[in-house]
Amino acid sequence: MPQSLAVPVAYPAGWAHLPRSCTKVYPAFSCNLAGRRRNCNAHAHRSLAAPRCGGASSLIFSALSLTPSTSLTPWERDCPLVRSARVGMGRALPCPGTRFSCKGGGPTFACGGVVSGESGFIGSEGFPGVYPPNSKCTWKITVPEGKVVVLSFRYLDLESDNLCRYDFVDVYNGHANGQRIGRFCGTVKPGALVSSSNKMLVQMTSDANTAGSGFIAKFSAAEPHERGDQYCGGRLEKPSGSFQTPNWPDRDYPAGVTCSWHIVAPKNQLIELKFEKFDVERDNYCRYDYVAVFNGGEINDAKRIGKYCGDSPPAPILSERNELLIQFLSDLSLTADGFIGHYKFRPKKLPTTTVPPTTTTVPATTTLKPTVALCQQKCRRSGTLESNYCSSNFVITGTVITTMTRAGSLHATISIINVYKEGNLAIQQAGKSMSAKITVVCKQCPLIRRGLNYIIMGQVEEDGRGKVLPNSFVMSFKTKNQKILNALKNKTC
Repeated sequence: MPQSLAVPVAYPAGWAHLPRSCTKVYPAFSCNLAGRRRNCNAHAHRSLAAPRCGGASSLIFSALSLTPSTSLTPWERDCPLVRSARVGMGRALPCPGTRFSCKGGGPTFACGGVVSGESGFIGSEGFPGVYPPNSKCTWKITVPEGKVVVLSFRYLDLESDNLCRYDFVDVYNGHANGQRIGRFCGTVKPGALVSSSNKMLVQMTSDANTAGSGFIAKFSAAEPHERGDQYCGGRLEKPSGSFQTPNWPDRDYPAGVTCSWHIVAPKNQLIELKFEKFDVERDNYCRYDYVAVFNGGEINDAKRIGKYCGDSPPAPILSERNELLIQFLSDLSLTADGFIGHYKFRPKKLPTTTVPPTTTTVPATTTLKPTVALCQQKCRRSGTLESNYCSSNFVITGTVITTMTRAGSLHATISIINVYKEGNLAIQQAGKSMSAKITVVCKQCPLIRRGLNYIIMGQVEEDGRGKVLPNSFVMSFKTKNQKILNALKNKTC
């Protein structure tokens, strides 16, 4: 056994007055540190999980044991976690100039709380042990005024699900849960997440069937976003500007990146968005790397304008109101050149020729093919969601991702958000995505556009393709419709 050297802890300034009874030694953890350095980091740190002394939350290491070792990872560079490790955080202590291993007390994380400062760590309850079932833990993070929060997941191990429906971590801008930056589960860590202010909210939810060790993430304060290339994401409020993928234009964007740009214009203006160059890993359903654009300031499928990948720039986009959210995500496999986009504010009254606002009114049109009688019918749906549900063979919500006109009909591929009534509709499953093909018999009646979300009811042809007639019930999909559709799903026709 190598000989141990006990080094007393140097308490941070301002904490010397804490009585000895306030200290607590936590279960041991190990972290390999590089030798031949003047400092050894493992020490004293304000931490939510630590005991409270006189209203202050603090973690205090009572001693540090040094033993010879050949390990080489400096804690300053974020020593990698292993399942049996606990996390040590804090200030530097004098250490011998040889290689060594540091051992000390580590915190057991609590369920949520309020944390503040220039930097720190949050983690799931009991990490690295299995997190408890049926829990909801909320952390409110605050960094100094004038800064933004950067959150980096160091470890992620939650129950895996394609839609993250069971156990998941939600990250929000601010301290309210209205503007979600992203939802995460499984073991694939997202890239650094950047808030648009000095506040961020993190919420972890688990169901009754728990699986995994949870997560640990580091938060830190950074200078507020000023230019599109300063951070991967941020809040953009100038009248015009640019944004691009990390490493643009010198090399490919990295794998495992999540970026969100929140563009906010004055109340009386809209946002025009154009992509100058665009090259994101190609996939028919944009399942791996993609750019998604949303009306408003949150990630919400009902407000999604489009989801894009490949090497063709999307058509120019115009917001419905004064906010747009752009999300870029890359998985852990192939990468590509990336993109650069530009935006500018426009007065609301100017006519638009780009992506139109979603509407529930379908214009009348006359088409001579495929049959004159059918396509000369008045192009207007009748009834309500409830009255059309039972008479329809299929009921889905989804995004129009491809369209093609052939012989007077519109052939479209729908990326399915939800299936409420399947009937005989042929649904294709490709990894995380479901899709179906439909034919709008009279190409502009009802009118559907690529990139927009719809509720689609119709009949099914012999080959499993959905058939939409002029009197079929088709309307723009809004979040508020989900409650009605969920109720109809349980209805007996």
